[in-house]
Amino acid sequence: MSSLSLDAEALYSDLLRGMRLLLASYSQPPRLVGIASGGVWLAQRLQKDLGLVGEAGTLSSAMHRDDFSRRGLACSEPTRLPFDVNGAHLVVVDDVLYTGRTTRAVLNELFDYGRPASVKLVVLVDRGGRELPLQPDLAAARVALPASQSLELARAQDGRFSFQVQSL
Repeated sequence: MSSLSLDAEALYSDLLRGMRLLLASYSQPPRLVGIASGGVWLAQRLQKDLGLVGEAGTLSSAMHRDDFSRRGLACSEPTRLPFDVNGAHLVVVDDVLYTGRTTRAVLNELFDYGRPASVKLVVLVDRGGRELPLQPDLAAARVALPASQSLELARAQDGRFSFQVQSL
């Protein structure tokens, strides 16, 4: 384990404030779509805390991974989009942005369902290390971690968030 200490609940509060500002730029609220699994947890909680109508969607990266031969088919929630993607303004939510490969995969998955009017990316933590030219529109925190460590969001039974830092 690492000595890095991040307060996931405090970062969530920062993300919520940033989302309120982001939503103010839309004439109609966008639809939230979380990346399985930590991004889904965040999108669901944001949906509730922001008082948005409907439910957040779920995007799975499993079918569009470019590292499938190395990782295999990861266990993931299936994609579920309870609204029409065509012409919609979407905010894709994830817990940790690292190389950008998961984001690329879920964007490919998303466009299998239609053509949104716009897509923004919101993350709780941007840890750098990008391998693809993707950047978040909003990140609650930016941290540097060595490639030998992973950062994962955990959710307790009461819905509170925490981070787990693992050595690979």
